[in-house]
Amino acid sequence: MDVAAERIDRLEELARAATIDGDDERAKYYVQLARRIAERNRLEFPRSFERFTCDRCDAYLRPGDNARVRLQNGHVVISCDCGAHARYPYDE
Repeated sequence: MDVAAERIDRLEELARAATIDGDDERAKYYVQLARRIAERNRLEFPRSFERFTCDRCDAYLRPGDNARVRLQNGHVVISCDCGAHARYPYDE
């Protein structure tokens, strides 16, 4: 694992902690920084981080707090407070 991937993992931890503490702006900054690092180093965004970030507003999503999670027709639908939806397939 190189330095950039380690930094992205650390930023995910920091974004999660900031969201739990209620500091959404700081969490949003961490998500933006992690996206920028991944783009510059041509790294794939980790799945766990990608699924819990909003593509529209860069918020770190916390189900029940600023995100809604629903199951519909074989998909997980995650809705952000900004109105964006993300759909992911799931296996039964």
